[in-house]
Parts: sequence; C-alpha cells; structure tokens
Amino acid sequence: MTIKLGLDEHADQVTTCRQIDGRLPQPAQKLSEERLLKLVSEHRAQGHQVYTCYEAGPCGYWLHRQLEALGAVNYVVAPQRWDEQGRRMKTDKLDARALCQRLDRYVRGNTDAFTVVRVPTPEEERWRALCRQRATLVKERQRCELRGHGLMLAQHIRGGPGWWEAAKWQELVPQLPDWLRENLARWQQQAVQLQGQIDALTPRIAAHSAGQSAPKGMGALTKALLDAEILDWGRFVNRRQPGSYGGLCPSEDSSGRRRRQGSISKHGNPQVRHLLVEAVWRMIEHQPDYPPIQRVRAAKGTRARKRAIVAAARRLLVDLWRLNTGRQTAQQLKLVLMQF
Repeated sequence: MTIKLGLDEHADQVTTCRQIDGRLPQPAQKLSEERLLKLVSEHRAQGHQVYTCYEAGPCGYWLHRQLEALGAVNYVVAPQRWDEQGRRMKTDKLDARALCQRLDRYVRGNTDAFTVVRVPTPEEERWRALCRQRATLVKERQRCELRGHGLMLAQHIRGGPGWWEAAKWQELVPQLPDWLRENLARWQQQAVQLQGQIDALTPRIAAHSAGQSAPKGMGALTKALLDAEILDWGRFVNRRQPGSYGGLCPSEDSSGRRRRQGSISKHGNPQVRHLLVEAVWRMIEHQPDYPPIQRVRAAKGTRARKRAIVAAARRLLVDLWRLNTGRQTAQQLKLVLMQF
C-alpha cells in the first residue's frame, strides 16, 4: 500500500491530507507534529510506502529530517500558488489537498508537478545562516544610515555618505541643533554597533575561500557567500538551470509569430542575483578579455549598460557552474583566476 501525505506546515500544527494508493484524497485534518510523526511511524510499521511533501518556509527542515528518519520519502517543494482554477480560495486544508494531489502526480512520474528544493545538511544550513546573518546586518546598518539622512534632509542638512562613521560624525555634530543631534545619535550608535558586528563576521566568512580560486574581481568574500547559497554546483544538469536559479532569465510574453521578452523574471534566489551583479561591476576592471565584460564596456548609455551588466551576471553564473563542475577551463571561458 502506498500512502501520500500533503502537509501544510505551521509552527503549532500541520494540516495533513492523506491519499491511499490511487484513491481520492481524504478530507484534510489538523495534526500536531507529534501526531503526524506517530501516524507515519504506524504506516511504516505496517510495511506501507509513505511519501510526504510540504512547502519550504520559516519552519525549516526539521520536519523533513524527522520524516526521513522514520523511513518516509519526503519532498520539500518551492512555494507557489496552488489555486489552479483561479477561484481566489486559500485555506490550509485546500493547500494540503493541492499538495497531496501534486505529490500523487510527482510520484507517478510527472516531475513538473512541483519544484523540489535541495535540502541542505545541518552543517550547510548552519554555514548559510551565518552568511545570511551578515547580509541582514548590512541591510540594518543601511537602514540606520538612511533614517539619519532623512532626518537631516528635513532640516536642509546633508550629511554625506557614511555620516555615522566616527570621524565624520565628529565633524557633523557641531552643525546640528541639540534636538536633531540627540535623535541622530541613536541611529549613529546603532550603525556603529552593526558595523562592528559586520567587521567581525567578514574575515570569518572570507576565510572559507582559503586555498580556492575564483575569477579576479570577485573576491574571497563574494565567493564564500555564493558557495553558501549554491551549496552544490553539481545540482545543475544544464546551463539553463543555474540562470533560472538566480532569477536572471528574461520574462516572456509570446504567442503565435509574436515573441516579446522583457526584464528578468527575478524568480529565483535574490542573494545569488545580488552577489553576481555586484561582482560583474568589479570585474569590469579585472576581466578585459571576458566576452560579457567586453559587451558591458561597449554599451552606450546608462540603460544599455545596466542591461549588459545583468546579462553578464547571468553568463557569469553559467560559467561559474561550468568552471566548478569541470566542464570548461578558465582559459576556454577567457577568465583570469585569482588564488586566495
């Protein structure tokens, strides 16, 4: 007997829809995690094959590891809108039923039923969480800086970039009214504190790239952050997949003989996209023979240059995949490598 369970996971409950063999799915039920795991354990004890799936989300991969430990085959799937008929109805039970039906298709061989997420190992998850924490700290520091800019601009004062840094702050203080100085001091102190935490994490993360190589201009920190997001370059089987993972593929609206491509879809990992675009800007000075960089240099106008940068980021992601999987060498790709 084959049991399929569609799971809509929340912090305090798991809405579960069960399908037995090829029958219709049963009405969904709200279970605790303990009751769900007991149900799976009972099915496994009876010799049943159990398949489960749930959407990737804030609850992480703990449930996945528990289900796999019990002998179930679990899939963590990319979130999407499950309302195929556009009825504008969304409940936990409807989502669980839709996941169960998609799971049935997937088990039968329809791999387009949903997109399976690669589950990191506990070590990979801890490392990626550390890298993402640094990105969060950078964003928080930028917010503090922008809030200070807003306060000063309202009083027709321009603090300039990095106004919160110690030396610039000392120069700025005498120009400020007492009330404004007091308000700005709070954001300045937070920015300094956050920058200290960023400075402590940066060398720790960059050290992960020691003994490795990357295209000149990318940097040890960017390489370490990118590796933490990709986890395994071998997960991609063709050049279209890395571009899609980064959300760097063009959107499209085509029909019949008409073909129209628009801006990138951004349907992918935003951290990877951000890192690659930044890396391309730096590589302009260090990779003169790299074909995408040559097209960036030849672009005329701001708009054309930005579009060329995004295209170069997509090509760089594909070439990094080729490089890390041994499909091509740096010489073939016309990339200059740097050893860390």
